[in-house]
This record gives sequence, structure tokens and C-alpha cells, in this order.
Amino acid sequence: MQKIQAVAETLDPTKGSPEDRQRAFEKLRESFSQEPAGFDQHLAKLMTSFQPGLFVGPADELPRDNLELERWFRLPKSHARRIHGRRHAGVRIVYEGPTLVCALDAHQHHLGPFTAAELLPYIDAQPPPSQEAALDRHRIMRKARSSKQRPALLAELEQRYRDLG
Repeated sequence: MQKIQAVAETLDPTKGSPEDRQRAFEKLRESFSQEPAGFDQHLAKLMTSFQPGLFVGPADELPRDNLELERWFRLPKSHARRIHGRRHAGVRIVYEGPTLVCALDAHQHHLGPFTAAELLPYIDAQPPPSQEAALDRHRIMRKARSSKQRPALLAELEQRYRDLG
């Protein structure tokens, strides 16, 4: 328990600068990797796998844990639940999240309905490429799950592959 607490202290933004905490994290990871005990080795391996994303970017802008991340998505999820009346928010938030969350949260920062003049600057807005790629993958996987559409999908993907070469 003390070892886990020591690791947790290196992740706490109130315990120092990101550089100092990252150095302390690295020292702990190295000391755990040199220990012969099974738990220490496991902890070192776990710390190595999480290290690339731990100290990236400003800590105050990102959610600290899964509960905070859930709270951040609470309003869009409740909005989606009200739309279709089911408990599950659906996968729309996953696929369209980069643009959907901003649109669903707009009412929090804007009093009253939006006017045409306020929306005009966004007339040519396009979804980010990552969102377009996610939607494309979703469409392909939906076709792949369908026994009727699967042969046509395979033929289309084969043709795409031939056109590349």
C-alpha cells in the first residue's frame, strides 16, 4: 500500500511541478524494476505502460480520473438520454463527440436562443478528420456485421486495395 501511495503522490498536481513529479515517478519506476519481488516488477511494468501520457500538457485542463471524466460528459449524456428516452446515452457521443459535446454544452455559456448572426461564422465548419475517420470505420464495421452487406463490403475493400497498387 505504501508503494502505491508513493506513486499516487507523484501524480498529484498539488505536490510540485510536473518536471519534479516526473523525475520522482521515474526514480520510483526504476527502483521497482530492480526489485526481485513479483509485485514490484508488476508495478514497474504498469508504470512504464502509463508513463507516456501522464505528464503531457497542463494538468488543470484535463480530467484527473474517470469520475471527473464522467462528470464532464454528464450533460451531453443526459441530453442524449432525453432525446431517445433510454438509459444508455448511445454511441453517438463516441463517434460524434468532438463536435457534439461543444454543441450540447453551448447553452450553458449562452443565455437565450442563438441568433442567425451568432451562428453565421460557423456555416462552413467541418468536423475534424479524426471524427470523420471514426465515422468511416463505424460504417465499415456496421456493414461487416451484416451477413447481407458483408460480401459487397469485401468486394468494395478488395477493389480499393487493387486501386492502391
